Parts: sequence; structure tokens; C-alpha cells
Amino acid sequence: MPTSSAITLAAIGGLMLNAFVWGVSWWPFRHFNGLGLNPLWATAAMYAVSTLIIVAARPSAVRALWRHPPLWGILIASGATNAAFNWGVTEGDVVRVVLLFYLMPVWATLLARWLLNEKLTRLVGLRLTLALAGAMVVLWPQGGGLPLPQHPADWLGVIGGMFFALNNVLLRKYAHTPPEARGLAMFAGGVIVAGGVAALLTASGAVAPMPAPAPGWLMGVVLMALAFLAANLGLQYGAERLPSTLTAVVMTVEIVFASGSAVLLGVERLSAQALWGGCLILLAILLAAWPARKQAEADAVLEVSGGSRRWP
Repeated sequence: MPTSSAITLAAIGGLMLNAFVWGVSWWPFRHFNGLGLNPLWATAAMYAVSTLIIVAARPSAVRALWRHPPLWGILIASGATNAAFNWGVTEGDVVRVVLLFYLMPVWATLLARWLLNEKLTRLVGLRLTLALAGAMVVLWPQGGGLPLPQHPADWLGVIGGMFFALNNVLLRKYAHTPPEARGLAMFAGGVIVAGGVAALLTASGAVAPMPAPAPGWLMGVVLMALAFLAANLGLQYGAERLPSTLTAVVMTVEIVFASGSAVLLGVERLSAQALWGGCLILLAILLAAWPARKQAEADAVLEVSGGSRRWP
């Protein structure tokens, strides 16, 4: 039987995999967009592939999801997270969108207080203050004005982070439910939410319809589907075994992956404003590791003694 430290390391590794895939995903989504495949349609197509794989591997997942209505919240939260984030990094500044997405700890703290009855302390208040201050630095207009999102992609980053926080908290709250049902909820959400929004926007003329199948993007969609399948299973494994605050800390590595890849590929430049704001946001998240350490060890011990299943 694995030790509690081994389980904790495996959970962190799963979160790191998720952070890497999400952090560099902006590049293939921009590539698909250049081929005429809107990121919303691309998200729906990728998650359709993943959903079919899950249903084929675990046919009972459909029945299990239907029997646990609370998991439909995970379906909506996961789908909205993917739709907002993927659309945001395709259309906007990668660094800004990712930094605003990682205001997630603010939302996670509030949601954990509401849904998990986690306590609000002075340290939590300090973290919230630092995170919001970092967001203000990132958003402060050069010509003056209110530090509010200036581009639709900025709003998508904020909205994506809110739903990602909700997704993580719900995964922990309903960790006792069948893991195959949780996995199906996460991937089916990408199809239903992203596909539904894409269909509505296509009908209104705001988004181009899905192009005819072509080798140029079909193979890429399948490969990305497999990558997101592995990444989201890593998220599920890690989020249900670690406190929501520690999950938020580990997942901030995505900021490094996203900004680093964008700068190295010459797509963007890391401004001093984004750097200082990002440092404040990162500091706020890293402070969460301090009180979360003992809780993470306790949760890992409970996971071993409880013998809960993991999927697949």
C-alpha cells in the first residue's frame, strides 16, 4: 500500500501535468483558429473524442452520472472553464489571460468557505488582498482609469478562473461519488457548454461555423483530446486528494508554462506591469501552502485508510 507522502507526490504530479497541458494549449488553439476552427468548436470536438473514450471504457459512467445530480455542477463548471480559457488565450494576450485566470484562489477561498465550511482567517484575508492588488496592477490602464478588464479575453480569463475554482471545490466536495461519473461530467461539460455556446454564437453570426473535416485539423484535435484527457484525469486525481488551497498553489505552475512558452516563441513580451502583478498573485497563492501542508498530509492518510477507488 502506498505511503501518504507517495500519494501526495502523485497527486501533485497529476496537477503538474494538467498545468503543463493547459499552459501550452494556447499554441494549438491558435493554430486551429488559423485553419478556420474556432476555439469553442475545437474544445467541443476534443472533448467529444474524450467523452466517447470514457463511455467506451466505462459504460456504467453514464448511469452513475445520471444517478448523482450534484455532479452536473461539475459538468457545467468544467465546461465553462474550458470554453472561457481556451477562447481567451486564443483571442487575447496569453500572459494577461492566464494571470487573470489565476485569480482562482480568490474564488476558491470564498467557495470553499461556502461549500466546504473552510475557515476564513487573517492569513486568508492577506492572500485575498495580495491577489486583488496583483490583478489591479495587471489591469491598470496605461492612460489611467479604472483597473478593469479592457478586452473580452480578459473577462474570459476571470470567468474561466471562477469556474475552475468551482470545479476544484466541487471535485473535493463530491470525492465520495463514483470516479467514472466525475470524469464523464468533466469531459461531457466541455462538449455541452462549449458546443452549446458555439452553436448559439454561430446562429447569431458572431462565430464561424465548424469547417468541413480536414486532415489539417482532425489529427490535431484527436491528439489534443488525448492530452486533455490525461491532463484532466490528473486534475481529478490531484484535486480530490489535496486541499483546495494546495491545489491552487501547485496549479500556478501553469503561469510559468504559459508565459514562458509565449515569450520563447516570440508571440508576446513579458511587461514589467504583468511581471509585478503576477508576482503579487503568485505570492498570494504561495501563502496558501503554509496552512495547507498539514491538511494535505491528513487528507492523504485518510485517502489511504478509506480505500477509495480512482479512475481509470
